[in-house]
Amino acid sequence: MSGAPRRSNQQDRVALEAALVETGREDHGAFRTLYRLSSAKLFGICLRICGSRAAAEDVMSETYMTIWRRAGAYEPGRVSPVTWLATVARNKAIDWKRKQGRRQRTGVEEIADLPDENPAADDLILADEQSARLHLCLDKLGEDQRKAIRTAFFNGLTYSELAEKEGVALGTMKSRVRRGLMALKDCLNDDE
Repeated sequence: MSGAPRRSNQQDRVALEAALVETGREDHGAFRTLYRLSSAKLFGICLRICGSRAAAEDVMSETYMTIWRRAGAYEPGRVSPVTWLATVARNKAIDWKRKQGRRQRTGVEEIADLPDENPAADDLILADEQSARLHLCLDKLGEDQRKAIRTAFFNGLTYSELAEKEGVALGTMKSRVRRGLMALKDCLNDDE
């Protein structure tokens, strides 16, 4: 274990938010910090949706170019910096997937090439706490909203794919997910 004190989740969020705000002011150093603090999470999102490491790397490049251009539109306090960044990555990955016209699958040979980053034990504990909190809040949602959000965000389906899968109108699915996300945000903010 290193001699450096462990940063709290709140300290990480504050550092990420500050880096995002400064990136909006075209601060290159802040952009490097932003990348360092968020790239692992955003790469995981891109990889899960795109299905291949090469595609995820391409989407990551587009994601950070978009973040650089749009960081000035980020409004602290309205949404967490992680949520804002993850939404950009998710949207870029879904756009890439739509352009492909077919679902890609990750082969076993590509999975073996993923780096082993061996997270620290305290990082695993924090991640477990955050995951448990998220799942508790998800469980408070209605069945339709919970299922739609889990399928959209954990499986990378688009609104159209969700609507088709559930046999509902596209507008209905968009409303269902939006209302569920708002309730989820309220629940997560209440627990902070």
